[in-house]
Amino acid sequence: MSSTEEIKIENDFILLRFQNESAENYQVTRHVNQGLIQFHFGIKGKAKFIFNMGGYTLDLKEEKALLFYNPQKELPLNLEIAPNTWVISVLVSIQKFHSLFTNESGNIPFLSEENKDRKYYTESDISPSMAIVLSQLFHYNLNPAIKNLYYKGKGYELLSLYFNRSEDPDAEQCPFLIDEENVLKIKKAKEIIITNMAEPPGLEELADQVGLSLKKLKMGFKQIYGDTVYGFLLDYKMDYALQLLDSGSYNVNEVGLKIGYSTGSHFIAAFKKKFATTPKKYLMSLNNIK
Repeated sequence: MSSTEEIKIENDFILLRFQNESAENYQVTRHVNQGLIQFHFGIKGKAKFIFNMGGYTLDLKEEKALLFYNPQKELPLNLEIAPNTWVISVLVSIQKFHSLFTNESGNIPFLSEENKDRKYYTESDISPSMAIVLSQLFHYNLNPAIKNLYYKGKGYELLSLYFNRSEDPDAEQCPFLIDEENVLKIKKAKEIIITNMAEPPGLEELADQVGLSLKKLKMGFKQIYGDTVYGFLLDYKMDYALQLLDSGSYNVNEVGLKIGYSTGSHFIAAFKKKFATTPKKYLMSLNNIK
């Protein structure tokens, strides 16, 4: 249900894949040597980095990337991964990183002499091109014999896209997404179903709204978010229902109605399938805690 995979691409160049499909938070701790640059990519869901024994935290949100670099101290990995969350991290030494950009180092701010001792904690958006590569890293299905070579190429591609200021629309794409414009349309489709979760449009209507064929919508959504359109929506609705129950402001029937269930029994069945308990029992457990 929860897993960590570590792929050593080269010395001082490591790729980590974190996947939490359970109903509980997944805690990951790992030593990280001083002088390593950390790139963290939130593919779906949410995660939280914990520093200084819990004294400081930093959220990793869906479709966001974080860069950490501190040349003065070690930054161990202490990551709390929420349910239904995918994260990819890249750890690379400053020396290895510098060698990748020797001829273009002026474009990378912390490679300059005056900034070499500067700390970096920055957040940026995951671009459509990066989203494609991240999806490919999670849906690897080639011959295991070339796995390391594949990850090595994708790791380099991911870093190049991270620092690319004017992306090339002709970059390699996965078969069903064709170009970045289609990735943006898939993301728009996700926003539409979330906004209208109580009464989501049908697949044909959704495809028309974002300007994609039904096939590209279905295959593209699966590529980026790892699930069908309605499978993703169901997970989102159940997580949202949990938040509403946690707030203490709604009863079970009100929560079911807010997320689109006109029949209480259907909501209860869906909630129990996801969280292995009923909404009522979950509310009772909250009251016992209080």
